[in-house]
Amino acid sequence: MDKHKLRFVPLGGIVGVTKNMYLYELYEGSELKEILIVDCGIGFPEDKNLGVDYVIPDISYLRDKKEKIKGIILSHGHEDHISALPYYYQDLGEPEILSGKLTCAFVKNQFKEFGLKIKINEVMFNKTYIMGSFKIDFIRLTHSIPDTLHVFIETPVGNIYHGTDFKLDLTPPYGKSPDFKKMTSLSSKGVLCLLSDCLGSETQGLTLSESAVSKTFEEEMSKTKGKFIMTTFSSNISRIRQCIEIAVRYGRKIIFLGRSMRDNTKIAKEIGYLPFHNNIFIKEEEVKRFDPSRLCLIVAGSQGQYNSALMKLATNQNENIRLNKGDKVFFSSDPIPGNEKEVYFLIEQLMSKDVDVIYPDIKDQLHASGHGNQEDLKFLIRLVNPKFLIPIGGTIRHQRQYSLLAQDLGYKNEGIFLLREGETVIFDQEKMKKGEKIKTENIYVDAYGVGDVGRLVLRDRKTLSSEGMVVLFAIMDEAKSLIVPPRIVTRGFIFEKKNEDIINEAEQVVVKYFSKGLNKNIGFDSIKKSITEELEELFLNKTGRKPIVITDIIQI
Repeated sequence: MDKHKLRFVPLGGIVGVTKNMYLYELYEGSELKEILIVDCGIGFPEDKNLGVDYVIPDISYLRDKKEKIKGIILSHGHEDHISALPYYYQDLGEPEILSGKLTCAFVKNQFKEFGLKIKINEVMFNKTYIMGSFKIDFIRLTHSIPDTLHVFIETPVGNIYHGTDFKLDLTPPYGKSPDFKKMTSLSSKGVLCLLSDCLGSETQGLTLSESAVSKTFEEEMSKTKGKFIMTTFSSNISRIRQCIEIAVRYGRKIIFLGRSMRDNTKIAKEIGYLPFHNNIFIKEEEVKRFDPSRLCLIVAGSQGQYNSALMKLATNQNENIRLNKGDKVFFSSDPIPGNEKEVYFLIEQLMSKDVDVIYPDIKDQLHASGHGNQEDLKFLIRLVNPKFLIPIGGTIRHQRQYSLLAQDLGYKNEGIFLLREGETVIFDQEKMKKGEKIKTENIYVDAYGVGDVGRLVLRDRKTLSSEGMVVLFAIMDEAKSLIVPPRIVTRGFIFEKKNEDIINEAEQVVVKYFSKGLNKNIGFDSIKKSITEELEELFLNKTGRKPIVITDIIQI
């Protein structure tokens, strides 16, 4: 034991809620021997990240260490915990992956879409797994998706309890309740550190059971004269199943809208998680054959995503379905922190169609959070009884509130580590201290590739959206003199017809630059740079704006 050290490295998910990826590194002396990875998920771009589809963890640190990676564990099937894997699996050395039944099915489907193969195995809860020097046991937990796991990791340094997204739901509508017996049995071996979900740390009490939402579905559906439209995360299979059960009771046919919703529900049906006869499901092209009162639409897009199925309904872009008075849209999810603006915009778009919109701000029990509130979090701390604590999966304010909760339970501030992405901690002989920080940055994914969009590209996109663009065309001869007058065109900067004086002045700046006589040895790049800088200065002085200036000079 004295020879070993364990280092915890968060490459994502430590602050910012999404993009979860955590490393456990085992050292022998100063030599890194083995790495265990927990989760590998995507994040969602901010408004300022124009044209970005996803954000994924930065694995630069791991690229020369793939032979040391002994395995990957996936805690549950949400995209922010699994969906970066197809981008990185080969770079990580294609190690064995372990997870729950539904998660395995989701991951296999993602890899199929990428044309890739994967080694992933469904865990058995009565088995201890060996990945290098790591001994791993899995504990059943409840969350907003079936087959959520907590991970008990035994290492030569001490035992780690990795407790990602969870709530303590004692009456889940489907599946088993949390396995408190196994949780306490494993923890009785001693736990060096508990890493715990902290997203619900601001909310008092216990989190509402998932079963409570079913009553609200029935109450609202019974009063709906037109189409009943429920939106939630497409991976929330328990919520979807509850909605279907109520809809069947009221004689409604089910339509799934949105690619992710269709894919995930198809997978859930195949593995028995949506045990309904096929005759209750219809395609969206068949909707016009049925009275609206006999329809229940389950739709992706609850976070206000641009071009989502629900946004298309709200903006009349769905060719087969129109929203009408008497229809009801039921939001069965809370906005992810940072998505509030998009969600409220979507709600207002729907309201403009004169449909009823039911959302959490105006009615209780539309949604049961998948994250434990203060009492859930305190229960886990008491049951696990760790020496040290690290809150994960929340923002800075959630971390801080979690720390206060732990201090109320008797933990000292120095035993609670509030980390940022890339900040590490080292466990050494029952001690815990801050380690060297790993450099990370956001890796952006758009329709054209991974990592092609960097900070400079995003800066230019932002400038284009707010300041506009100016393009200069000029033709010069071998003596570096203008052959014809320069031409300037703007887009998104100023209206040229009303600002001809600025355009004329800019063209004269170019003429004056060439008229002073240029050294025959001066290069193209130097000419472009000098003219661009002069034009940028002119536009800033005249308008207070700094558009992107593109200088195109041709020599003939």
